Amino acid sequence: MKDEKQSVLDELRNLVSMISDVEDVRKATEEALALAVNPVDIVDTLSAALNDVGKKYDCGEYFLSELMMGGILAIEVTNIVKPHLTTAQRKALGKVIIGTVKGDLHDIGKNIVIMMLSAVGFDVIDLGVDVPAEKFAEIAKKEKADVLGMSALLSSTIEEMKNVMGLLTKEKLRDSVKVIVGGRPVTKEYADEIGADGYGKDATEAVNVTKELVKSRR
Repeated sequence: MKDEKQSVLDELRNLVSMISDVEDVRKATEEALALAVNPVDIVDTLSAALNDVGKKYDCGEYFLSELMMGGILAIEVTNIVKPHLTTAQRKALGKVIIGTVKGDLHDIGKNIVIMMLSAVGFDVIDLGVDVPAEKFAEIAKKEKADVLGMSALLSSTIEEMKNVMGLLTKEKLRDSVKVIVGGRPVTKEYADEIGADGYGKDATEAVNVTKELVKSRR
């Protein structure tokens, strides 16, 4: 039985990694549950599959469309598994609020990050686009967020990230929330310059950095 369980987990990882048909992914997930595979093991397998997708994206084998589809498949698996998790197992890895900064209406990258964060077990609050500094600070305080994520696609809007950092400091929130930034014009150097705690050059890195930031708070 152990080999049978591992076999279906391996199949599920392969299906998600290869961006297979959503129906095949659903069937593999349901088969794993029918074999009494621990739902946590399914989530761990999903996380590994998303890492596979991220690596293929990094090396140019996959493109943005495959990365997005990987996130969609992950959500499908997550939705099937959720009802089978106990309250203890269902505990979120942490709470993340994320939004695109004021003046920027682009959200494709942000939405991919949200899908992947949700799939691996984070409680994610999407603030949307064109988010002013005041809203970032307000929701971070209200929700007691572990991590605040900011995204920007336009070079003309990344200075808003600095405004958010300044307000978080003014409101004495910097000790209670970690900050990660990302987006096409954002660099590691800029993230360091404004005092952000982390930088994600793509969705996969953003998820990994978020995990590390949450661990550092514990």
